Amino acid sequence: MPRSHVTSAEPAPDGATLSDLLRRYDGTGEALSCRPLTQGLLNRGYHLTTTRGRFFLKHHLDGDRAAIIRQHRATQRLEALGLPVAPPVADAHGNTVAVIGGRCYALHPWVDGRHRDGGELTAPQCWRLGGLLGVVHTGLERVMRARAHDPQPPDPSAAPEDTFAVIDELLALVRGHRPRDTFDELAEHRLVERRSLVERYAHRRPEAVPVTGWVHGDFHPLNLLYRDTEPAAIVDWDRLGVHPRAEEAVRAAAIFFVRPGGTLELPKIRSYARAYRCTAGAGAGEMAAAVHRVWWERLHDFWMLRWRYERGDRRADHQFPAAAALVVWWTREYEAVRDAFCD
Repeated sequence: MPRSHVTSAEPAPDGATLSDLLRRYDGTGEALSCRPLTQGLLNRGYHLTTTRGRFFLKHHLDGDRAAIIRQHRATQRLEALGLPVAPPVADAHGNTVAVIGGRCYALHPWVDGRHRDGGELTAPQCWRLGGLLGVVHTGLERVMRARAHDPQPPDPSAAPEDTFAVIDELLALVRGHRPRDTFDELAEHRLVERRSLVERYAHRRPEAVPVTGWVHGDFHPLNLLYRDTEPAAIVDWDRLGVHPRAEEAVRAAAIFFVRPGGTLELPKIRSYARAYRCTAGAGAGEMAAAVHRVWWERLHDFWMLRWRYERGDRRADHQFPAAAALVVWWTREYEAVRDAFCD
């Protein structure tokens, strides 16, 4: 079960912690090895091998036990509906969260599989991917006790004046970075270019919209495991929440189907989006509005550069060239992108 967010490994829990954990469960055996996988943004993951089998051990860094339990219950109910998920193992008392030394752990079955990006998917597989996300959204609507259509505050869009301030701050950091390298050159070019685009399209700021449904919150290739050609498990439900559902469909497509040069595979998106609309019951108007809001979001988003220049964190550097190029291409091909999602 590979994990999302490629990062440095983190030391595994010690033997005493593993013994304390495993004795809470029936039939899990004793620990033989516990190998760190990757350190995620919201959790840490380990491949735990015991005398009785293999497991994925997850350390939830935020420690919000109530939120973790809500995620666990959602996946348990989705599994009952037949969705490919990997719910946690319940201990002898029915609990799925173990608090040890002030840290929250969850034990999941190990899922053999691999990640596949959109470039590897055939047209029928793109259709199945879109249909799967639609079933996730309709399934969440069925299983979540808090109703998504209860009154929620509107989700505001980025304000151009705030974006200009961020661009100025980042440009100062980029220009002052030493020793200067090719990444700095590209970052400066893209920031100046982006300021021009925001100025040109400031009048197209979308209105705030009410949230419309329960979503996975982070649906992308690194959170979907395939076994051969079929999805085996949707993982990492840490961002489960209530948001405009069609926006998740658009964001996911912009990650699955982006080419290295920063363009989108529109024929594959068309197949994916048609299946999503059929299974989720999303109309063309809902999809078009979502495309516009996600385009605007990308136009005003600089998280990769903020990580590098404000936090000294370069984990996302490799994603920046394609992501920055995509904003420019999407702006130029706005109608073609919208039509791919709405045809």
